[in-house]
Amino acid sequence: MKNAIFPGSFDPFTLGHLDIVKKSEKIFDKIIIGIGENDSKKPLLSVEKRKKIIKQIFIKNDKIVVKDYNCLTVEFCKINNIGFIIRGLRNSTDFQKEKELALMNEALDKSITTLFLPCSKEHSIISSSLVKELILKKGEFNKFVPKEIFNELKSF
Repeated sequence: MKNAIFPGSFDPFTLGHLDIVKKSEKIFDKIIIGIGENDSKKPLLSVEKRKKIIKQIFIKNDKIVVKDYNCLTVEFCKINNIGFIIRGLRNSTDFQKEKELALMNEALDKSITTLFLPCSKEHSIISSSLVKELILKKGEFNKFVPKEIFNELKSF
């Protein structure tokens, strides 16, 4: 059984994230959407709220599990017997940053492989930071997030 983690802050979860999860489902038996706590970011949503709304999206999908963690991703992988880390790429800037992170993770644990998946063209402009700004400034953000969570997010 091939298990993978798709780590991120997911604040909020976007259609770009959903795109990467759908592509990952073709490869892996089980995917953990790992909500990592990022101390350098000021979150819009609490970790518990993010878990709740992401679970809503995948409520009928047995291949997807949503967990939070507050340790290094490679440590989470060791604890949960995960051999693969999924990373989504929108552009070459993402690739540079993600490559550095993947090489660091490889130096920490050679048994864990990072897999890069490009997002679909129509999602390449979506970032959680920009969607968060749209939400906070009452802009139109519905075309960037899954329909299952739109009502939860519009209350901000």
